[in-house]
Amino acid sequence: MSKSKVIKIDALDKKILNLLLNNARCSFTDIAKELKVSGGTIHFRMKKLEKTGLVNGALLQIDTSKLGYDIIAFLGLHLKKGQLSKEGRKKFQDIPEITQLYYTAGAYTLMAKIVCKDTSDLAKLITDKIQSIEEVERTETFITLEEITNRQISIS
Repeated sequence: MSKSKVIKIDALDKKILNLLLNNARCSFTDIAKELKVSGGTIHFRMKKLEKTGLVNGALLQIDTSKLGYDIIAFLGLHLKKGQLSKEGRKKFQDIPEITQLYYTAGAYTLMAKIVCKDTSDLAKLITDKIQSIEEVERTETFITLEEITNRQISIS
């Protein structure tokens, strides 16, 4: 992860962000009422936070299990040379079941979060798509049993 310039925000920005982290669909008007400021102030502040890169849009969260995706797994990947080429990155990015992929320090070179319909789909994904990527030396799979926490960081 690259080191970014730290953005300084004030108490009002923090309150706005925390309200939106709690409910990204909250309107600027509702935020303004809650914080007792004008809607224009909220709009201006959000534009400023977007311009700095601190805010990058809103995220829609879907309960994938309701669409038949019952397996969430984490896959630790060891790479042959410890690095991933541009072509290798593209191959991983082209696999829709990989929802997150990180370079890591420690036991694995990469850690991937994967969403699949069932264990059969997971096995096929790992053997046919992931392990066929030239840079991948070996993988280790961790199937989740239950999600306990899924949240954004609270802004303090």
